[in-house]
Amino acid sequence: MVSTTADVQPGETVTQAELAAALRAVGLAEVETATRRRAEYSSDASNYRVVPQVVAYPRSADEIIAALSVGRAHHAPIVARGGGTSIAGNALSTGLVLDLSRHLNRVLQVDFEQRVAVVEPGTVLDDITAAAAPYGLRFGPDPSTHSRATIGGAIGNNACGSRALRYGRTADNVQALDVVTGAGPRFTVGPTRPIGPDTAAGPAPDGPGAALLTDLRTLVDGNLATIRTEFGRFSRQASGYAVERLLPENGFDVAKFLSGTEGTLALTLQATVRLVDAPRATALAVLGYPDMAAAAEAVPALLPHRPVALEGLDARMVDVVRLRRGPAAVPELPRGGGWLFAETAGDTLDEARAAAGKLAADGGCLDSAVITGAQAAVLWRIREDGAGLGGRTPDGAPAWPGWEDSAVPPQALPGYLRELTALMASHGVDGLLYGHFGDGCVHARIDFPLRDRPRVLREFMQDAAVLAASHGGSMSGEHGDGRARGELLAAMYSPAAIGLFGAVKQLFDPANLLNPGVIVDPAPLDADLRVPLAPPLKRGLGFAYAADGGDFSTAVHRCVGVGKCRADNTADGGVMCPSYLATRDEKDSTRGRARVLQELANGSLVSSGWQSPEVAEALDLCLSCKGCSTDCPAGVDMATYKAEALYQRYRGKLRPAAHYSLGWLPRWAALTARWPWTARLANGSLRFGPAAALAKRLGGMDARRSVPEFAAQSFRRWFAQRAADRTGQAGPIGVRVPVLLWVDTFTNAFAPQVGQAAVAVLEAAGYEVRITERNVCCGLTWISTGQLDGARRQLRRTLDELGPALDAGIAVVGLEPSCTAALRSDAAELLPGDPRAERLGSAVKTLAELLRSTDGWTPPDLSDVTGVAQPHCHQHAVLGWHADAAILAAAGATVEAVGGCCGLAGNFGVERGHYDVSVAVAETALLPAVRKTLSAVGDGATILADGFSCRTQLDQLANVRGTHLAELLAARLPPN
Repeated sequence: MVSTTADVQPGETVTQAELAAALRAVGLAEVETATRRRAEYSSDASNYRVVPQVVAYPRSADEIIAALSVGRAHHAPIVARGGGTSIAGNALSTGLVLDLSRHLNRVLQVDFEQRVAVVEPGTVLDDITAAAAPYGLRFGPDPSTHSRATIGGAIGNNACGSRALRYGRTADNVQALDVVTGAGPRFTVGPTRPIGPDTAAGPAPDGPGAALLTDLRTLVDGNLATIRTEFGRFSRQASGYAVERLLPENGFDVAKFLSGTEGTLALTLQATVRLVDAPRATALAVLGYPDMAAAAEAVPALLPHRPVALEGLDARMVDVVRLRRGPAAVPELPRGGGWLFAETAGDTLDEARAAAGKLAADGGCLDSAVITGAQAAVLWRIREDGAGLGGRTPDGAPAWPGWEDSAVPPQALPGYLRELTALMASHGVDGLLYGHFGDGCVHARIDFPLRDRPRVLREFMQDAAVLAASHGGSMSGEHGDGRARGELLAAMYSPAAIGLFGAVKQLFDPANLLNPGVIVDPAPLDADLRVPLAPPLKRGLGFAYAADGGDFSTAVHRCVGVGKCRADNTADGGVMCPSYLATRDEKDSTRGRARVLQELANGSLVSSGWQSPEVAEALDLCLSCKGCSTDCPAGVDMATYKAEALYQRYRGKLRPAAHYSLGWLPRWAALTARWPWTARLANGSLRFGPAAALAKRLGGMDARRSVPEFAAQSFRRWFAQRAADRTGQAGPIGVRVPVLLWVDTFTNAFAPQVGQAAVAVLEAAGYEVRITERNVCCGLTWISTGQLDGARRQLRRTLDELGPALDAGIAVVGLEPSCTAALRSDAAELLPGDPRAERLGSAVKTLAELLRSTDGWTPPDLSDVTGVAQPHCHQHAVLGWHADAAILAAAGATVEAVGGCCGLAGNFGVERGHYDVSVAVAETALLPAVRKTLSAVGDGATILADGFSCRTQLDQLANVRGTHLAELLAARLPPN
C-alpha cells in the first residue's frame, strides 16, 4: 500500500482560494494556484511528491514576512525554495511554497576588505562567486548544483560540495543571518563573544527575538552533556540540528546553528557570507585503484597534503558517460575500477602541478595522471553530474536517492564502503558510489524497486542507518535529513538528543508551520513517494522508449530534479535549456515540463491525460532542441516527449495549421524543386506582401518571420544535370570509394550550394558520390510536429530506398544535422522492429566524421580563418561536434564554438506565438558571440553554421550569412 502524509499535515482548515486571497490581500502580487504550476513544484530533487496548494514569488523580505503571517493565521504550512535541488525532500509543502529565486536573487554588496558579501536568499551560488571574482575572492562551498542552487537553500541544508575539504561547509562561511522565525520575530543573528567556564553568559540580545534567544541559551545550558558528547563528532555530521554551534565555547553562534535546520525554524531574509581567496592555479591528480574501498584506504595518507578537494568516483559512472555521450566525451584516465580526484592549488600552474605530483606519489595507486585545463574541467563536470548520471545503473535500471549522502569519519570509510556494498547485495539492489572521500561522505544512487516493491526502500534504509551509526557516522553528510532520513535519526542519537530537537522546534516554530514533517516529528521515509503513484504508460505509444522498458512513465521519471536545466551551461558548450534561459520560468525548464508529464502519468492532478491543457502549456515553448538528451545528466529527452504528447493529443484529429504548413514542408518543397517555374512562382508570391501575409496567417506562422526563398535550381536537378554533362567523359583516375550523400529537404530545395560544396569535397577526398534515385525524407518535420505515423511512412520509404546501400556497407553522409540525427537515432525509436533502422543508425555519418575517418585525407589550410561556430542542437545532442572541431584545429582555423540554441529550431521559431522567445534564445549566446566576433575581426569573420535553421536565424536577426563546413572546405580546394 502506498502511504501519504497529506492527511496529517496542517493546512486543512484553509481552502486554496482562501489562502491565495489572503496572500494577495497582504501584498503578494505573484500568487499562483494553477494546476500546472502546482505540478511543477510538487517535487524537488528527491523521491517525494507533495502537491502544494499555492506557489508564490515574493519580491521583498517584507513579502516573505507577510506570507508567514498568513500561514500563521490560517495554519498553512510553508516552505521556502530556491533552485529546488534538495535531494531529501527538504523543499516540499502541502500548503504554500515560496520561490525566492525569481526576484530575491541579488548580490547586494561585496566588501573585499572585510571579505564578505551581503546577498538575498535566492541568489545563485555561482553569482556570488562571480561578484567576488574581480577581487580574487569566491564563495567557498560548491555543491555539485552550484550553478543553480541558491544561498538560501545552501544555508538550509548546510551545503558543502567538493571543496568543503578546504573551505568548510556553508555554516563555516556564514557570518550573519537576517531571519524571521515561525513564531514571527525578525532579527539578525551571528556569533556572540566566546564564553569561558568562569564567565557569565552575557546579556541576551535586545529587540525582537530576545526572549527566544534567552530561552534557547537556557535550553542549551540544560543539555550541555548531551550536546558535547553526541554532536560535532566529525566534519560531516549533518543530521539533526547542529546544536554544538550553540555551545558557550563555540560562541553561541545562532547563524551557524540555523545553517542546516532545513527551513524548519526560520526563513532567511538576507545573509552575510564569508569570502575566501580563489586559487590562482589548480591541478587535478587522478589516482586509480582496484575499487572504491581501496581508494578510500588511501585517503588518510593524502589528507596531510591539504588538497582543495579529494573526491571518489566509481569507474562505472564514467562508463555511463561514454555510453551516453561517446568515448570522446571522457579524457583518458589512469587504469582502475575507481579513482580519487585530488585538486591541488598554487600561485602558478607549475606549483599546482608539482603539488599534485607529490600527492600522487603518496597515493599507493595502480596508476595516476596530473590533468589541467579543459580536460580537468571535463572531469569535474562528470563528477558534478553524478546525481543524474547515477540515475541509471550500468544495466539500465532506474536508480534513486534516499541513502545518497551518508557519512562516516574518513578513517572508517574503507570498512563502511565494503559493508555498504555487501548490504546492497543482500537486499538485491545496486548503485554507483562516489562522493567526498576526503570528508568521509558517500553519495549513492540505488536501484530501489520503487514502483513494484517500495518496501525495499524502507528495509534497506533501516539497515543502512544501523550500519552508518555503527561506524560512528551520520545519516546525512550534506543534503540534510528531509523526508528521507528524519525517521532514522534515532539510530544515531539518544532519546535526549531527539527530545532536544523537539524543544528547539517549539521555541522557533511552535505552530509547526515551517517545513513540518522534517527532522522533528518526521514523516515516514516511504510516505509520499512519487514513482509508485505513477502507473506504467506503455500502450499505443509513438516511440519505442527502448532504454525505458517501452514505458513513457519510466522515461519521464528519468527527471529526479537535479535542475541542471536551470543553469546557463552555454559557456561550456551546453544547450539545455534554451527556453528557460529566455523566460526564467520553471514551467519552461526541462524539469518543470517533466514534472507536469509525471503528473500526467499519475493522473490525479493533471487529470485529462494527453488532452490536459497543462500538458500543452508546459510543452508549448519547448524548442525540441534535444539539448537535454545529452546535457541532462539523467538523459531526459524532452523533444521526444513533446513529439509523443503531440501525437497522442492530435491523433485522428484536426491539427494546428503549422503542422500542415511546416510539418509537411518536405512535400511543399518537393513541388517547388521539381520544375524551375514552380520555385519562381512560389518566390514571387511570397515576395508580394498581401500574399505573403495571407500565407503566413493561414499557415500558423508569425507575421514577423520572412519565408526563405526556394532555390532556382534544386540540388537534385543540379546533380542530374552534372551527371548528364559528364556522360562520355573520362572519370577521375583511380579507384573511388562509393558514398551515398543524403539529400535532405533543406539542402535540396533551399541551399543546393551546400550539397554542391559537399560533392566537391567528397570527390577531392577520393569518393564516388551517389544519391538516392527517389526523393525520400527522414521524417524530421513530421516528428517535431508529432505526426509520428507520417514519420514512420517517410522512414519506411527511406529504408526501402537505402536498402541496397546499407547491404553494400556504403556510408550515408548527411549535411543537415537535424536530418542526420533523425536517421541515426529517431529511426530506430520509431521503427523498433525493423533491423534496417539500426543498420542505418550505424551507417549514417556527418561530413566531418567521414572525412576524419578517411585514410590519407588532410584538410586544406584554414589558418587565415577566424570566427565562431554554432553547432546545431541536434548535432550537439546526437552526433557530436568533436570531428568538426578536430578538422578545424588540424586545418589551423581559429573558430570558437558557441553554446546554446539559435532559437529558430526548425518550425518552433516560425510558429505564431513563438517569435519573441525565439529571439530571446538567440540573444542568450549566439547573437552576442557573432557581434563580438564581427567587432573584433570585421567582415572577414567566418560564421560557421551547418544547420539551415541556424543560418536562417542569423540571416533574419543579424543580417549575417552563415557558412556550412562543406562550403568552407570546398572554397579552399585546389582548382579542378
